[in-house]
Amino acid sequence: MQTLSEIAEIIKTAKSVVIFTHARPDGDAIGSAMSLFFACRQLGIPCEAVDEGDVPERFFFLDGVTEMKKKPTLDAQVYVCVDCADEFRLGELTDTYLSGKKKITVNIDHHISNTKFAKNNYVFGCSANCENMTELLRLMGIEFTKQIANFLMLGLVTDSDRFSHSDVNGRTFSAAAFLSEHGANMDEITYHLFNKQKKRRALLYGHTMDRIRFALNDRLAMIVVTREDLAKFDARQEDTEGFVNFPLSIDTVEVSLAFLESKKGQYKVSLRSKGKANVNAIASVYGGGGHILASGCMMFGDIEEIIDRISYTVSQYLD
Repeated sequence: MQTLSEIAEIIKTAKSVVIFTHARPDGDAIGSAMSLFFACRQLGIPCEAVDEGDVPERFFFLDGVTEMKKKPTLDAQVYVCVDCADEFRLGELTDTYLSGKKKITVNIDHHISNTKFAKNNYVFGCSANCENMTELLRLMGIEFTKQIANFLMLGLVTDSDRFSHSDVNGRTFSAAAFLSEHGANMDEITYHLFNKQKKRRALLYGHTMDRIRFALNDRLAMIVVTREDLAKFDARQEDTEGFVNFPLSIDTVEVSLAFLESKKGQYKVSLRSKGKANVNAIASVYGGGGHILASGCMMFGDIEEIIDRISYTVSQYLD
């Protein structure tokens, strides 16, 4: 595995760069990709940032976020993946990434499940990949504009759940302080992400939490959001971001699961733990992964059968 200084040198000397991040991008994915995008642009390096899906509406307040494209148009020398545990998390862009075997590939990530799939890898476990990106951009010698600082702070705030996770430490707060000194607006970021929502999301949230299911002597809580639910409230998949965290606040609950129906018979599963169960290990049983306390996977079949299977798996890790 390369050092972060070596990764910085590869990117600084690149003739052109395409930056990839995982499908259904969250704040850390967008913050990682767009901060590097504007850093490369500042250095005069032709670059693009791409993701297979649309940028969630709740991130539109960030200056420059709409520069992200759905696929590359640049035949770049270097492909950089950020906040992505393996190349298959790129979704529809997986084939595009894999077709670039002759390119210089770089992987910058913080997930313990990372497969080190690139030719050049830097994987350091921390609360948010934007911690790694902050240090990377410092090593690249770029000017930290307010725009770049805001993207990096976005990742820190979202992936740490407002600095509340157990992997938040002095390094996290040091990065946050540095970004604040360079113009990152915590008030604006937290308002748009945590204190502002559409009516459709509020109604969907109430409907979903009214149907929380419990198992394993109330140590496991589960919520299900179907395509029918989304249609009922004219909501979008992105509106369910953060739903999985509420059941975990119940005092008896050790693991919370959220099932989001993306297609008929296909569910995106988000897993959260208070610490007694390693949800990265649970998700890996079904081809997913992430962190010990927060992970995800895709599951296929009838929802009741899916719930039965994963509930049994959770029971093995809780016991």
